[in-house]
Amino acid sequence: MDKIIVTGPESSGKTTICQQLSTHFKIPFTKEFARDYIDNLDKEYLQKDLIEIAKGQLKNEQLTTNNKKLSLHDTDLITIKIWSNYKYGSCDKWIINQIEKQKTENRFYLLCKPDIPWEADPLRENSQNREELFEIYKKELEKLKYNYVIIEGEERIKNSISKISSLMSNN
Repeated sequence: MDKIIVTGPESSGKTTICQQLSTHFKIPFTKEFARDYIDNLDKEYLQKDLIEIAKGQLKNEQLTTNNKKLSLHDTDLITIKIWSNYKYGSCDKWIINQIEKQKTENRFYLLCKPDIPWEADPLRENSQNREELFEIYKKELEKLKYNYVIIEGEERIKNSISKISSLMSNN
């Protein structure tokens, strides 16, 4: 296993899980590039900004992955694809092509179920449709034929650690 990606809809615990997994396994993690990018915009983001976000996310993922047996990532290009399609009805072909190229990599996904309370954040837009988005993530991972496990409930971190430990011992 090379890459673990923590993914899912907004406010489903992705960053918290990444932080705790990073501490437990003593590995760095790639932060969600979109947060810093949008925070530094002096305007509302547009669909064309998503390509820059995708390029930044991919670059950070590659930097974190270099020469590491295991790397951890808070989202990836699939999140940007889902968001672009959901919000704008289409996705830039560059993003889709990069996702196709990544299919040769050994990627494992922790799909966070939005069964924790919504936390307001200036960058979050979808408090009412997290379940709908969760199902889109699930279908996308299945379509791409990635291995994934759903992370839910009170034991989110414990179950994430257990699943990753099990995968590591099988490699």
